[in-house]
Amino acid sequence: MAYSTWKSLPSGEKLFAIFAFGACGSFSGETGATVKCAGDGGDMSAISVQFGYPFRLYQVPFDMPTCEGASESQTLHLVGDFSAPAEFFVTLGVFSFLYAMAALVLYLRFHSLYSDNKKLPFTDFCITVCFAFFWLVAAAAWGKGLSDVKAATRPSSLIGAMRVCQGQEAVCNAGATPAMGLANISVLFGFINFLLWAGNCWFVFKQTAWHAPAAPRDSAAEQGAIDKQ
Repeated sequence: MAYSTWKSLPSGEKLFAIFAFGACGSFSGETGATVKCAGDGGDMSAISVQFGYPFRLYQVPFDMPTCEGASESQTLHLVGDFSAPAEFFVTLGVFSFLYAMAALVLYLRFHSLYSDNKKLPFTDFCITVCFAFFWLVAAAAWGKGLSDVKAATRPSSLIGAMRVCQGQEAVCNAGATPAMGLANISVLFGFINFLLWAGNCWFVFKQTAWHAPAAPRDSAAEQGAIDKQ
């Protein structure tokens, strides 16, 4: 990231990186269902299941009534493991924040070193391109993972996983529907980060030797004429 970028987009990468990994890493949701066992005097059982980051749903247990006894239940688990895209998304956000902080210190405190050393702008450009690419991959992967999380945590999916709901011994209905707004926002912030880092590539490229301005031809001709005199 170039120093001029921070003048036009002050701390943009830092802020949106925080928003992205914060929204994903702090997410928690709740799904549920109700089960009423058939027969006289059957009580309704409310099932509430809490889940969240890192979305290893297969580790989230809940108790399913068996309708065979007043207090008998069976422990089941949600289905799916979506920790890989979620953890990659959060990890990328943390590293983006740390690199943006380190780059800001370099630009503000050691700007002359950054300008005089040709390797630093080139390294900065390569890292910026990598972050832009990884943000695109991470946002797309987490978007797909989130859609799978939504499908796995719907009350209908919970009912479908309970054997007692497949027969005539119980009546099952949908309970709490997960509120996924914060998770949706995290995906949005992921794509915003991609746009920020991709746009920042141009500002970084301008600091490299590849973008060094060439000497004007008229000036070169005048200098040659002066040398001949």
